[in-house]
Amino acid sequence: MKAFYVYLLTNQNRTVLYVGVTNDLKRRVAEHKAGLHRGFTRKYNVHQLVYFETYPDANAAIAREKQLKAGSRQKKLELINAANREWRDLAEDL
Repeated sequence: MKAFYVYLLTNQNRTVLYVGVTNDLKRRVAEHKAGLHRGFTRKYNVHQLVYFETYPDANAAIAREKQLKAGSRQKKLELINAANREWRDLAEDL
């Protein structure tokens, strides 16, 4: 089964957020890091993955991408911070 991903990237100073969608997260993040595509992420050096979600089909992933893009920066930061808290809580249990 093919998975689709909605992801958020930031730059080193965490001043910029980028929302994207892909069917190959590892490849796409590598493309951002390498600056292969002209545009926003290359211009602002946005290539640090800070969040992602997995979806079973492209339509669901695209709908979520649009929802995140329409949301405020604060909502995106809250999403990132909540996911990081969950990860820290899981790591503490190990």
